[in-house]
Amino acid sequence: MANEKENAGTGDRTSRGPVEGRLAGKVVLVTGVGGGQGREIALLFARAGAIVAGCDINADRLSGMKELARERGITVDLALVDASDETEVRSWVDGVAARHGGIDILYNNGAGVHFAPFAEMTMEQWHETLRMELDAVFVPSQATWRHLIARGGGSIINIASISGMRGTEVLGGIGAAAHAAGKSGVIGLTRQLAAEGAPHWIRVNAISPGSISTPASDAMMATSPDARRMLDGKSLLARFGYSIDVAYAGLFLASDESTFITGANFPVDGGGTAKVGASLLR
Repeated sequence: MANEKENAGTGDRTSRGPVEGRLAGKVVLVTGVGGGQGREIALLFARAGAIVAGCDINADRLSGMKELARERGITVDLALVDASDETEVRSWVDGVAARHGGIDILYNNGAGVHFAPFAEMTMEQWHETLRMELDAVFVPSQATWRHLIARGGGSIINIASISGMRGTEVLGGIGAAAHAAGKSGVIGLTRQLAAEGAPHWIRVNAISPGSISTPASDAMMATSPDARRMLDGKSLLARFGYSIDVAYAGLFLASDESTFITGANFPVDGGGTAKVGASLLR
């Protein structure tokens, strides 16, 4: 897969645009901030003027994020927290609210997954995936809810997936039953929280990325030609997605530019969910 710099060199078609001031004065929580999409979101939101507090379950990734932020002259309030652990999350959220005077935005990015064909998936893999993908949205959202009410409203953005919208063939031993169930649950939870949050002016939306180049997906494709074949060609556009593409969608949903949008699920997939292939033409 071409990396983002290489893609930029062939036409610079990655997402871009004005950033400064779009989240000025907002206090933002981001889970899973140590790498990939979470890291990109935190850095972009900080550039947009937000006070960003991020957490991750991996100390090494947090250290790397801290160093990257320092190199770019960006301040991010970082903490080692398991986003699916109720006690840890409540302590983190309440601490951020106390330090920064409240919370305006929650970006539920943290997640984890086990891939295996359905017939071979263990109950442990099933339950752990649902914990990492559903609990890691439910727990931070509930911990943040009263702070958003106290603020007079706010925005919650949940990272789902196009796997929660459509099935995926099994290639090379990679199956997505638990992932599909977890991300479908994120989309359903998003809609319900939007309904319950509306009286408090809490907007809740989901983003469903498609084939996005991240360290995890790049490593999977480097070791599995089947994984590469599964991800190649999903987009209608002639490239993979990148974390910055997802980040700009998140920036819009976090900002006051989207104050009449709630309960929506936004595929960031280059048109992949609109594509049926050539089989219908035969």
